[in-house]
Amino acid sequence: MTRTTVVTGGGTGIGKAVAARFAADGDRVVIIGRRADVLETAAKEIGGTALPADLSEPAEVERVRADLAERFGTIDVLVNNAGGNVDMRYGSGGVAERWTGNFRANVLTSVLPTEAFRDLLNPSGRIVFISSIAAFRGSGGTSYGPMKAALHPYASDLAAALGPRGITVNVVAPGFIEDTEFFSGALDDERRATLVAQTHTGRAGTPQDIAETVHWLASPGGGHVTAQIIQVNGGAERGR
Repeated sequence: MTRTTVVTGGGTGIGKAVAARFAADGDRVVIIGRRADVLETAAKEIGGTALPADLSEPAEVERVRADLAERFGTIDVLVNNAGGNVDMRYGSGGVAERWTGNFRANVLTSVLPTEAFRDLLNPSGRIVFISSIAAFRGSGGTSYGPMKAALHPYASDLAAALGPRGITVNVVAPGFIEDTEFFSGALDDERRATLVAQTHTGRAGTPQDIAETVHWLASPGGGHVTAQIIQVNGGAERGR
């Protein structure tokens, strides 16, 4: 049976890998993000549909919801991947500006679409949030880690609310993942080596590692897994 899968932040990195994994199964895949040109390119590559939108803006979310309802009626899988550490952008700004920026980028972009789309989810639907290792061990003094951590109790409450409908809600928390915009140009060789050394597996993660985990959670095999936080970091959260 062909499913309709929606991936936010689906134009690059983890989001694109997740979208491609579902598209490979023959799902109808919709990717959402702010940059129309990036989305259109990714959609052509994976055979999906691009819906440009700023998911931190309620009006934009409602527009996307109406579009999804009109085109597909219902959806089966929602992967909330949109986010990023905007402290890098507002590094010289004040505390309120930096914390508000990361709240909008990482919390609102997950909560607003989830609340707007939840009534479109079919029975046995799946919701997956992409969090971060930073939610467990901090993010070097930035507000990024606390904002990702905010998704964890939200997902737990949502799992309880939607469980009677057969819908599961889980969180995937990646560690150091290469080949993403998050780390692009931000790591020197020494820092990369330190991050890899923190793992038990001796390697950096890949977007495909996350895509496979998300895909399994959305599969029939993951049907009795809900309200969980799955860490995909090669053991790095425990450190060395």
